[in-house]
Amino acid sequence: MTNEREGHCLCNGVRITVTDPSHELGACHCDMCRRWTGVAFVGFGVAERNLKIEGSENVTAFRSSDWAERCFCKVCGSTLWYHLTIPGQELTHYVAAGLLDDLSGMTLEHELFIDKKPDAFAFAGDRKRTTEADFLASLSASPEE
Repeated sequence: MTNEREGHCLCNGVRITVTDPSHELGACHCDMCRRWTGVAFVGFGVAERNLKIEGSENVTAFRSSDWAERCFCKVCGSTLWYHLTIPGQELTHYVAAGLLDDLSGMTLEHELFIDKKPDAFAFAGDRKRTTEADFLASLSASPEE
């Protein structure tokens, strides 16, 4: 039996269906994610083959580094996903959790760029926390974003 979750942006111009989504959410505290979302980006990883997009004509991408782009709805401005452009990556899209109609059963499992997290807020609970250096090393990327 296939597990699917659906969601959409604020204006409904971009609709998604995710097949077999991860139940693990991650939060990123890097400078770009905070500027892009207004706070930490909270999302989940999806392989491209498991992400169906309707309204792709409303998706705009901003190439934010040599290895990724950030996508948003060009109509309402909703954050959609972070897309890795590095060849050979299994999980290529990190979809904004807020797009989904139903987040039941999903839990915050890790935080990235924890050394960049502002003191003004913190998520409750214990989870894996990764520094900027450790995350970039895992992608074999340079620190220049």
